[in-house]
Amino acid sequence: MPSSTRVLQRIEAAVSRGSDLVTLWREVGPLLHEAVPHFEAPCFFTVDPGSLLTTSHFQEGLPEIPANWLGREYLERDYNSMTEVLLSPSGIGTLHEATDGKPALSRKYHEEMQPFGCEQELVVALRTRDGEAWGAVGLYREQGRPLFDETEMALLRVAAPMLAEGARFGLRLAHAREPDLPDAPGMIVLDPDLALVSASPLAQRWVEELGGKVEDLPASVLAVAGQALQSPDGPAQRPASARVRGVGGRWLSVSGAVLEADAGVARVSVVIDAARPAHVESLLVRVYGLTPRERDVAGLVVRGASNQQVAAELGVAVDTVQQHLSSIFDKTGVRSRAELVGVLFHTHFEPRVRDNERRTLDVRASRPGPMGQGPMGPG
Repeated sequence: MPSSTRVLQRIEAAVSRGSDLVTLWREVGPLLHEAVPHFEAPCFFTVDPGSLLTTSHFQEGLPEIPANWLGREYLERDYNSMTEVLLSPSGIGTLHEATDGKPALSRKYHEEMQPFGCEQELVVALRTRDGEAWGAVGLYREQGRPLFDETEMALLRVAAPMLAEGARFGLRLAHAREPDLPDAPGMIVLDPDLALVSASPLAQRWVEELGGKVEDLPASVLAVAGQALQSPDGPAQRPASARVRGVGGRWLSVSGAVLEADAGVARVSVVIDAARPAHVESLLVRVYGLTPRERDVAGLVVRGASNQQVAAELGVAVDTVQQHLSSIFDKTGVRSRAELVGVLFHTHFEPRVRDNERRTLDVRASRPGPMGQGPMGPG
């Protein structure tokens, strides 16, 4: 087996380049295969951090994920689901462990794995160091191969936060370049002397929320850019980032990475947006007319919270949660929690997955969140 340290260093270096999502996946895929041998290519997913609904899928050789595979995550209960792993304390799970060594109990085992001769599945959550979920990676092994072992899983636990940071930056960078949601990020590109090279149309409004102007950038933006350009050992070994309170009181995320440029000239891209983009919350209010409290209840339900958990989180009675749910069901035209998740996914998130698949084929970067509706701006 190759040195775990060397593989992790190469993954960290790939993340530090601030690539678009598919470029990152194509670079780290062979590294994961080298460290944790598996069948064909890794299966990469990204999710919306607020709802954990899928926003993109990428597996080399499979340009389009079958609709029944994609929908099963939200419409059926199965062992070792991605959502289950994303919410788990460990952030990693295998089908072997989830079924007590009886993978045939799982429907996906028969429909998604056995046709390819696979018997084992490992899913690792891509969560940043602050616990925000941005995706997951699935690895598979054929019948007769050794089980995924603790050494392999330990390496993946270390790699996962790096890959999450890379996915978060890549998605935000693409969205800043081609925004289609009301709270799309702003992007600023600086040269090695931190002089302005370019700014996206939405950058000015985000910079103003930080108390500055594009022509006179605030210290927080310059500090992140400087961190990205230089670290004690050279270029920063992951996207540089800071969490900054804006002049209006909300927290903003400022992240930067060195971009590859023509003629070998390093340029740094700084992306600014809300620390926790409220894509789903905004959609629930804008499209379905939910009240702020109904929005909060629906957001927790979509993530799999029970009525008791919602009540504890919001500090209300369980009966009050049920009353809100009844109103939510009426406004969204569904009759159950599962139908609510299904409507949100199929109406707003599956279209994003399909759009990102087409963008990959057109050599364009994948974007986050549900498909956009309405005017754009930081909101």
